Amino acid sequence: MLSNALLTASSGSSTLILTAVMFGVMYFVLIAPQRKRDKVLASMRSQVEVGDEVITQGGIIGRVVSIRDDTIVIETGSDRSKIRIARWAIQENTTRKAAASSK
Repeated sequence: MLSNALLTASSGSSTLILTAVMFGVMYFVLIAPQRKRDKVLASMRSQVEVGDEVITQGGIIGRVVSIRDDTIVIETGSDRSKIRIARWAIQENTTRKAAASSK
């Protein structure tokens, strides 16, 4: 009777350990790299300056004309249409990327 109780306790603790290991692996494979990408993206968005060429998440390409707290006005196309977008909508700063790759 005692051996069955020990076997059940051992089985339960091994399941708990296996679950903890799986959560640890998932954290280091999925969550940690995503947090790093989010920090890089937030840093890029905070460093956008007037005159930079940016690409939005929707695929709009334009040059930054003015910057406010949470909004940015970009100028698109040859007809100089201006669009006000949220800062979080910027996906890529092509000016900074080109400058970084030329160094």
